[in-house]
This record gives sequence, C-alpha cells and structure tokens, in this order.
Amino acid sequence: MSILLVAGIEGARNCAEVVAKQLGMDVEVADGRKAALAILRQREFAAVVVDETIAACDPVGADTIWERSGLAIPLRVNFALTGTARLIRDIRAALRRREREQMLARQAAAAVIEAELKSTVAGLLLQSELALSSSDAGSPLAERLRMVADLAGNLRNKLGSTAPTRRGPAI
Repeated sequence: MSILLVAGIEGARNCAEVVAKQLGMDVEVADGRKAALAILRQREFAAVVVDETIAACDPVGADTIWERSGLAIPLRVNFALTGTARLIRDIRAALRRREREQMLARQAAAAVIEAELKSTVAGLLLQSELALSSSDAGSPLAERLRMVADLAGNLRNKLGSTAPTRRGPAI
C-alpha cells in the first residue's frame, strides 16, 4: 500500500521522499484538493495525510478528501509545526493501530463463527441421539442416524481441539 500526502508546502516532495524511505512505502504528493481527489479516483491508500492549512482554508474540500479516501487512515497534520520524524512516528502509530483493530475484528468474527458452529453441531448431535434412542436399533434409518451422530461428534471434537492451537496476543 501507499500513502497520499496532501500539502501545498514547498518541501512536501522532500518530506514524501524521506517518509517513503523510512516506512518502505510509496508516498504520493497532491498539491491540493483537486489533485488529491484525482489521485484518489485512481487508487487506494493505506493513509491520507492532509495539511491542516489546506483543511482550514477549504474544510468542505478536506471533508470530500476524507469521504473519497475509503478505508485509508485519515491523518491531519500541521506541517508548519510537525517535522518529518514526528510525521513518520504518527503514520507508523496509525498503521499499527489499524492493524491491531483489524486483527481484533478478525478474532471477534472467528469467535462468533466458532460459537455458532459449536451450537449447531451440539444441536445436530443431540437431535440425532434423541432420534436414535426412539427408533428401532436395527433399521437402516437407525444406521444413518448413527452415522450422523458420529459425524457430528467428530466435528465437535475437531472444533474443540482447534481452540488451544490458536496463536496471537491474548485479549
């Protein structure tokens, strides 16, 4: 991914080169709202950094940039006060936060899906065992119900055995 730097200051391109080297990402520079919107139509970015001066002079334009930036991390920076080192730290911190948020969201989604699967398998196992207890033990239907109960039991065991092998930070 890359970063879009929206700044009308003279040293924006030099700043972009330093940021690109330090972060190992492509950094594109847009001089203002129109250029930024044209670039945003062409591709997506991991972060969009807008100079506070541009945002203060054209708040509607800045809002349009944020709206069109999609899932990019929005950063508003005062380039008159912020040096390149601080800008790099701010971008790194924002990217790490985003990565952590995405990891936590994936873990939460996986936990919900796992809980739903376990619940469904438990219901399937219970219902097949109830049907088995009320049917003739030697019938073809009973044999199929035993197979369903065995498959559900195996699936329950596999779902139960995956929990300890998960990796990642504890929540």
